[in-house]
Amino acid sequence: MENFIYHVPTKIYFGKGQIASLKEELPRYGKKALLVYGGGSIKRNGIYDAIRRLSEEAGIELLELPGVEANPRITTVYRGVELCRREGIDMVLPAGGGSVIDCAKLVAAGACYEGDAWELVKHPGLIEKALPVICVLTVAATGSEMDHIAVISNDETQEKIGTRNPLLRPKASILDPSYTFSVSPYQTAAGVADIMSHAMESYFSREPADLQNYFAEAILRVCVENGKRLLDEPDNYEARANVMWAASWAINDTLKMGHMVQWSVHPIEHQLSAVYDVTHGEGLAILTPHWMRRVLDEESVGQFEELAVHIWKVKPSGDRFRTAQEGIACLERFFEGLGLKSRLSQLGIDESHFEEMAAKAAAQVKGAYRELTKEDIIQIYRDSL
Repeated sequence: MENFIYHVPTKIYFGKGQIASLKEELPRYGKKALLVYGGGSIKRNGIYDAIRRLSEEAGIELLELPGVEANPRITTVYRGVELCRREGIDMVLPAGGGSVIDCAKLVAAGACYEGDAWELVKHPGLIEKALPVICVLTVAATGSEMDHIAVISNDETQEKIGTRNPLLRPKASILDPSYTFSVSPYQTAAGVADIMSHAMESYFSREPADLQNYFAEAILRVCVENGKRLLDEPDNYEARANVMWAASWAINDTLKMGHMVQWSVHPIEHQLSAVYDVTHGEGLAILTPHWMRRVLDEESVGQFEELAVHIWKVKPSGDRFRTAQEGIACLERFFEGLGLKSRLSQLGIDESHFEEMAAKAAAQVKGAYRELTKEDIIQIYRDSL
């Protein structure tokens, strides 16, 4: 296991009614907050009104940045940065899922940077200061409520890039599982796929780290045991709570420590989202089994066999490759059982952009579990059609 430093300073308020903690948290950081949200679901489910009331009671003035996209765009970040500078915003308050939180993080950093905020995406080392971010989470998926990453799209350059800096990690996050009751079955399923992908990206590392892998397996088991239950019983608080907490832990650095590895499937999927604006979790669900088959070899078969046996309860057959392949097939069937697409062609995608997409992805998987070439990634895309 490699050396590491572990520091996750985000304060978590977990459970029913924890939104009341805003009255305690917001005044710590000033008097003006920018409320960031997406299409308006927080107005329909009462979260918006609660935030407004609690902010007023705490003496906090709220300004708003609505309309954050499912794949947040740099143009929306620009709007938020301009608001922060013009209005003298002290803190950023995203209420929503990972897209809203990611947008808010870059707004928080961009407001403290004199140049173009897109430079902070391309060169995260330029981030030297950021406004405090306090989150109200409404979707269990990306784990952005507890990590230091923001993924932003640029339509002009057709890029979707994850930037990371410790200053982007939220100061506090409110996680009320009941806020996810109204999330659609499709978005719930895509969220489960995203959580599982986060766990597997760290699980497949060349450096051994047994405890971290056991943690990853526990997160995967929570998703497998509760994934379908969330669709059948959307108001099941315990199922929602377990999946919400799993999402945070899948990417809050715990699984990575001691065996850091560049992620593989996320950079490949980000190209799909950049060009076709697909839902991130569904893109991961389609691509992951094909990435697995591509990297399955004598060196990796042991890890794939363990995953098959420990998560999917595949009985060892004496043929490690056969066991591993059955585990991959189980994962594929699980995603299909959640109602997610299994082929890129079902999303209307053809080979038109595979060359350029693969070239960009290949540049981002240096140091990954397997350093895939552009040709390897093109084949993964083709296998996924």
